[in-house]
Amino acid sequence: MKIIIRTVWLMALALLVPMAANADEKIFSPDKSIVVDLCTGKGNFGWSVTKNGKKVYTINDIRLIVDGKTLAGDAAVKSVKQKSVSETIKPVVPLKFSTIESKYTEAVLNFGSCKVEMRVMDNAVAYRFVTNMKGEVLVDNEHFTIVPESGFTAHYQQCRSFNTAFEERYQHGEADKWIMENRLATLPMLLSGEQDTQLLIGESDVDDYPRLFLKGNRKGISAALPGAPISWEPWGDRGEIITEEGYYIAKTQGKRTFPWRFVVITDSKGIIEQTVPVQLARRPVLEDTSWIKPGQVSWEWWNGAIPYGPEVTFRAGNNYDTYAYFVDFAAKYGVEYILLDEGWAKDTRDPYTAKPDMHLDKLIAYGKSKGVGIIIWLPWLTVEQHFDLFEKYAEWGVAGVKIDFMEHSDQWMVNFYKRVVKEAAKHKLLVDMHGSFTPMGLEYEYPNFLSYEGVLGLEQMGGCRPENTLYLPFIRNAVGAADFTPGGMNNRQPDNYTGSRPNSGAAGTRAFQMALYVVLESGIQMLADNPAEYYKNDDCARYIASVPTTWDETRALETEVGKYIIVAKHKGDKWFIGGICEGEQRERVFNVKLDFLGDGEYKLTGFKDGINADIQAMHYNKVEKKVTKNSTIEIKMVKNGGFAAVIE
Repeated sequence: MKIIIRTVWLMALALLVPMAANADEKIFSPDKSIVVDLCTGKGNFGWSVTKNGKKVYTINDIRLIVDGKTLAGDAAVKSVKQKSVSETIKPVVPLKFSTIESKYTEAVLNFGSCKVEMRVMDNAVAYRFVTNMKGEVLVDNEHFTIVPESGFTAHYQQCRSFNTAFEERYQHGEADKWIMENRLATLPMLLSGEQDTQLLIGESDVDDYPRLFLKGNRKGISAALPGAPISWEPWGDRGEIITEEGYYIAKTQGKRTFPWRFVVITDSKGIIEQTVPVQLARRPVLEDTSWIKPGQVSWEWWNGAIPYGPEVTFRAGNNYDTYAYFVDFAAKYGVEYILLDEGWAKDTRDPYTAKPDMHLDKLIAYGKSKGVGIIIWLPWLTVEQHFDLFEKYAEWGVAGVKIDFMEHSDQWMVNFYKRVVKEAAKHKLLVDMHGSFTPMGLEYEYPNFLSYEGVLGLEQMGGCRPENTLYLPFIRNAVGAADFTPGGMNNRQPDNYTGSRPNSGAAGTRAFQMALYVVLESGIQMLADNPAEYYKNDDCARYIASVPTTWDETRALETEVGKYIIVAKHKGDKWFIGGICEGEQRERVFNVKLDFLGDGEYKLTGFKDGINADIQAMHYNKVEKKVTKNSTIEIKMVKNGGFAAVIE
C-alpha cells in the first residue's frame, strides 16, 4: 500500500467502561447494520452477531493458551474501550480498488493478562489477541468455536492433514452436517444462507505463527492449527519429512499482536467487492515500491514448451531458441514477463547452473532488449539451501522467482515465506508462490509478493472444471491473489474433455477462458497456452493481453455463488466486463445496465459464446457496438460459458 491516512477519531463511543462479571456490551458497525452482543463474563467469553436484525452466528470458547496459562476466556473482561476509526488505504498492488475507505468501530477488551482487539465493520467482524509478555513464549494452542444459525450451506476444501497444497476440489453440504463429521478444512470457508446471506471465514496478518484450519467438533466450527516442527529431513529435491513436532503451535515473542480472525457478513455481490483482508493486513514496509510491476506472464510448462508453426525452424526444448521465441511473443503482445519453469536448470538442486543450451545470460539480455522480464522457477528446498540466490539473480538481471512445493502451513513455513519475500525485496525481485497456502496478508506488507497458488487451477487439466472454478471468486479470490494460470485456447466442454501436454485442453468455452482474466484476481497473471495457439487466435490474444492485472474499481453486476458471476472493472479510462457460468443450465441470459459509465459515447468490443458453443466450446463471436451509460446489453452464456468485453 502506498498511503494510509488516519483521520481523527469520529466519536468515542465509550472511553473506558469497567465491566462486572457476566456483564454484556454491544458494539455497532458504523452504519448500525451489524450488532455484536458481547458476553464478557468469566469462563464465558464470546459474542453473537446480528445483521439487519437477524442473528447470523455466535462465536464462543475464545481462548489463547500461552506457557500453560489461558489468556482470555477464563477471566472476566476488566474493561472495554470503543472508538470509531476511518482510514484511507491505497494498495501498491490493487486487486479490487486503488483506493479503499475503511471505516470500523474498534473495541479493545482488557483481560489484564492480554487484550482482545475487535473491529466491527459494516460487512465484517474481526478480532485478534494482543499480548505484552517479556521474552519468548510458547503458544500451546488457540481456540474458538463458530456456531452459524441453522440453514447454512458450507463450501469448503476438505483436507486429510495440515500438509496440503490447498488444491482440493470444493465440497458442499449442510453446515450442521459438516460440523458433526469432525472433518478438517482449509481457509477460507464460505457459508451460504437464506436470502443470499454469505459468511466468509478467514484470517489476515499471519506473522510468526501457523496458518489456521477449521474443524467440526459437534458444537460448531472450531480452530485447528498445526504443531511447530522441531526437526525435519529433506525428502527428494523439493520436500521434507518432519521428524519431530512440538506440543506447542508457536515459539514467539511475548509482546506482539496475533493474526486477525474474521467473518465477512454480506451477500454474493458484497463478497466480490469486499476488501476486508486488505483492511486487516499490515502496511507496507518498503519505502520504494516503484520497481514493483504487476503484469502478465507467458508460461511454457502448461503447453509443453513446444512451439510450432511456419515461423519455427528450431528444435524446441529447454534451450535459448525456444525461450527467445516466447520473449518475441511476449514483446509482440505487450506481455511483461516470461517464465522459465521446471527444466531450465541442469539440476533442480542447483539454482545457479542452467542447461548449457539455455545460454541464460544471453536470454536475460535479449528479454531486456525487448522489454520482457525473466522469472525463474525453483523448488522451495533449493531456495532454503541457497539463500544467496536472490543477490545473484539480481546481478544477472532476473525479474522474479516462482517458488514451488512448500505444502506446509506451520510456523516455520510461514516464516520461510516472509524470509523469502523480504530477501527478494532487498534485491528488487518479484515473488510468486506455488504449492502454497492461501493469502495471509504478507503480500501487503511486502507488495513484491504478487501471487499465491493455493487453488485448483488450469494446470490440473481436465480436473479443472467450471463447476469448481465458479466458486473461486466467492471463496479463494475473496481473500487475495490466486495464480490460476488461465488462457487455454483448446477449449472443450467438460464432459467431452481431451488434452494433455503439449496439446493441453481447457474445460469451458473460449469466452469462458477469456473472461477469467477479468473475473479472477492476481498481481501476476499467466498466459498458459502456446504462443502458436495465440498467433492463430490473434483477436483473442490481443484482448487477453490488454486486460490489466490491477484495478481502480470492481463492481459485481450479476452473481449467484457457484452458478454465475458478471463483473465490471475499470483501470484508467477503460472498463472491462467478464462473466462466467457453470453447466447446470444450457443457457443463461442477463440484461446488464451500463450505468457505471461516464458521459459520452463508448465503443464496446466483446467476445461471446457462439450459438454452438454448448457443443463446440471453441465457438465464439466477436461483437462491436456503440454504448452509453443509458445502454443495456444482453449477455448470453451457454453452459460452462462466458462473456468478455472492453469498453473504451
